[in-house]
Amino acid sequence: MSRRKRWLLLYIPAFILAIYLFLHFENNAIEISTHRIASEKLPQGFDSYRIVQLSDLQSKMFGRDQRPLLKKVEKLKPDLIVVTGDLVDAHHYDGEASYAMMEGIVRIAPVYMVVGNHEYSAAEYPKLEERLIKLGVRVLRNEHDIIPLGDGFLRLVGVDDPLFNREGDGSADKLNMHLAEAMEDIEHPESYTILLSHRPELFDVYAEQGLDLTFAGHAHGGQFRIPFVGGVYSPEQGFWPKLSEGKHDKNGSSLIISRGLGNSVIPQRLFNRPEMISVDLVRGGGTS
Repeated sequence: MSRRKRWLLLYIPAFILAIYLFLHFENNAIEISTHRIASEKLPQGFDSYRIVQLSDLQSKMFGRDQRPLLKKVEKLKPDLIVVTGDLVDAHHYDGEASYAMMEGIVRIAPVYMVVGNHEYSAAEYPKLEERLIKLGVRVLRNEHDIIPLGDGFLRLVGVDDPLFNREGDGSADKLNMHLAEAMEDIEHPESYTILLSHRPELFDVYAEQGLDLTFAGHAHGGQFRIPFVGGVYSPEQGFWPKLSEGKHDKNGSSLIISRGLGNSVIPQRLFNRPEMISVDLVRGGGTS
């Protein structure tokens, strides 16, 4: 066999197959990122409290009935599961794929959720939210809840994406309005406070409000990530976003950004696998 025929019949198809498998892996192999957060504000009387964050599913299906995803969540043994928006996708809406994940995770631990920009844009979403509430999901629509922990409480606040509020001059003003509504008549103001918000780029607002820990998504990790450089593009932040993934700290406030699970307009990830986040809260000092 000549070298040319060898390239045509063997090497080129093998190269194409390798590229296909690599891209499939980048889009479907869920990565688990872990963090440990310690604070003297956390109550006494508990050893560790684990929160698993899921974000930006965008109606994606991971295997039959979301089983691969659910197995990973179950293995983490969370005390609480939070979903930080864009459970659905307005461009390729599949309510059953979104419902399948939620139906599975409510069997594992209590589930709290906030809405993102795609919940706003999807006309079908309100019916799905009704189903989720009946399922036992606590959907925080500019609301708060108190979660018993050890000898005290965690304070959990959830806000809508700014798109749900047409008042105000910008996203920061809208988010502050949502926070004011969510924290009205709040009990146990001294408690450690966790915010669920879809938008990471509003970290300045969360820090100014004195929130201890915020979970966010939306940025999709920059969609494509360049090793040692970072994400390429994120909504609202544009090219080379500063807040696209990982843990960030400012003035005693921490922000954890999920790279998300699914895709929307851009169908492919690169060096940016779907992400599930596990956070262990412990009493004391120091974070990791």
